Amino acid sequence: MTDESSFGARLKALRLQRGLSQASLAGEEISTGYLSRLESGARQPTERVITYLAKQLGVDRLAFDALPAAAAAHATGGSSLTQALSITASSDSDESVEELIDVLATAGAEDPLLRWQALWVIAGYRSRHGERAEEQACLEELAEVADELALPALQCRSGTQLARCLRSVGQVARALELAESAYRVAKDAGLSVADTGTALLALVSAEAESGRLTDARAHAGELVELVAGRSDALRAEALWSAATVSSRQGDDEAVHTYLEQAMQSLDSRVDPILWARLRLAAASLYLQSRPALTEKARTCLTEAEAALSLIGTPVQQQELLVLQAHLAFEEGRYADARAVHDRLDFDNLRLTYRDRIRLQTLDSLLLIVEGHQQQGRARLKELGEEARRASNMDLAAEIWRVLAETLENAEQAGPAGR
Repeated sequence: MTDESSFGARLKALRLQRGLSQASLAGEEISTGYLSRLESGARQPTERVITYLAKQLGVDRLAFDALPAAAAAHATGGSSLTQALSITASSDSDESVEELIDVLATAGAEDPLLRWQALWVIAGYRSRHGERAEEQACLEELAEVADELALPALQCRSGTQLARCLRSVGQVARALELAESAYRVAKDAGLSVADTGTALLALVSAEAESGRLTDARAHAGELVELVAGRSDALRAEALWSAATVSSRQGDDEAVHTYLEQAMQSLDSRVDPILWARLRLAAASLYLQSRPALTEKARTCLTEAEAALSLIGTPVQQQELLVLQAHLAFEEGRYADARAVHDRLDFDNLRLTYRDRIRLQTLDSLLLIVEGHQQQGRARLKELGEEARRASNMDLAAEIWRVLAETLENAEQAGPAGR
């Protein structure tokens, strides 16, 4: 019997003998990333995958001379992973997840379903801590394992979470592609409202970021209708998503309606973290209204600050500071805005791509009011171009609007304003 590396070498040789690319051999059943890991010996195949590849190559499965994954799994490694997962599931501590990360890194060719469960837990941990690069790597593997297992629910959940992660780091085009795929899987397989709704949340966000606001609003309406009658976190997030899309279309009346419904629909005792995040999101949208609704924003930030002082993560504390700086700027308290801005730890920012760009936009505006007009406007142009290159057309449009307003204000002020 051969080990993983022997199987991979034999698989690659058979593929090359037939002049097939990895994409051609992978077909629609497995990903090219997973196939590449098989060929390198980094992953052990399941019996289903061996049978599929043998069919694709036109050979008997025995040509690989490999054991199915279940038979080849290292008993100790699998047992250790099961134990670590059990401990993590019954504990809320970060230490148990960190132990799980260590165990998974040294585990053998364990059951793919067990590996998927471990990766799911670890991805959530990375997300909570704002470790976006590590989260993305974890979710990429999670999606590969889900494809290997060919279970629609897991494929949908993996694709949805990867799409959300990619959007948060500015990879909007791929996020949109994955969100569309996850939503199709949910619809075709008749998955639960929770799975379908979560996939729709990711899709609406990706469409809005890429500037497809008409599609985003249609899907947001579908999402709100899907969760009608519920009183849980999913409904609150659906209303939040609809408010965000309405804001980007300039429909402030719809924004306020959706936000009020979202905040009223969720009791702080049910999900205190989401309750606080909703206030942060509402404050952000109120500040983006024209004119900015600073009183409403301040109320939301005060409520969020009280909650986050008890349960907030470092990521949420940074988000709170950013919004407090934006609020001070909108109220004309420029020195306060600069002071709050400078309290941020720029060597350890854990903000999303959009929040990072908006923070840099604020810094550029502060430079302008502080007398560094040319530097501030040049930075705004750079930020707009960066957002455009990232296919984040909605954010690019926001920055160009801000730049146009500063130029208009300079024209009205005359030579002294330049």
